[in-house]
Amino acid sequence: MSSRKALIRRPSPRLAEGLVTHVERSAVDAGLALRQWEEYARTLRAHGWETVEVAPVDDCPDGVFVEDTVVMFRNVALISRPGALVRRPETAAVEERLTALGCSVNRVREPGTLDGGDVLKVGDTLYVGRGGRTDAAGVAQLRAAFEPLGARVVAVPVSKVLHLKSAVTALPDGTVIGYEPLVDAPSVFPRFLPVPEESGGHVVLLGGGKLLIAASAPRTAGLLADLGYTPVPVDISEFERLEGCVTCLSVRVRDLYT
Repeated sequence: MSSRKALIRRPSPRLAEGLVTHVERSAVDAGLALRQWEEYARTLRAHGWETVEVAPVDDCPDGVFVEDTVVMFRNVALISRPGALVRRPETAAVEERLTALGCSVNRVREPGTLDGGDVLKVGDTLYVGRGGRTDAAGVAQLRAAFEPLGARVVAVPVSKVLHLKSAVTALPDGTVIGYEPLVDAPSVFPRFLPVPEESGGHVVLLGGGKLLIAASAPRTAGLLADLGYTPVPVDISEFERLEGCVTCLSVRVRDLYT
């Protein structure tokens, strides 16, 4: 069995009704979105990730953004309590799937709120965005769940985008990248590299220096290639209309027993 698994969830037929907060609503082509999602999943598999489908939640337009439902640290899953009330039904099937995979499962409890997209892991440091969907009680519960396991939790402000990982992600060497006009506090990160496109701030580490990146960020892909990485572009245009990015569409579960 592969030790590199990626949770994914098929988009809802109601995807076009998904929430938007920092962008103007534009028309979403649900059929194209499904094809893009299928290509995204194929790309993960082509680079050594076994995709594990979580049961769909067709009544939840944002359910495809599975990253928001859980934070993984080692073999422990912290099931989120989404800041948007309409998204809370998304978590139950994720918890079931992770339990079946052998993960230890904790949950964010009321009244705390935490979205997985607000948590950026850089080594053993967990940066958590505060100001949008994640509140102080959610941050406290993240700290309580993972600091005993060796994590360092650092709260950072988020006001310009939906989630922290809507603004920044990290390269394999720990350098945080982002489109600087959307990053509240670049100085929080020991190493920050500005990128030239908004969607260029989002990469998924596929392993071996390969980085999944949105096709809408060709200049950033060139910059990353110059740094010695191999960009792997995928077209996720329909999800970008809903403030989605490449990280939102999967949860990577690495070595389950370490």
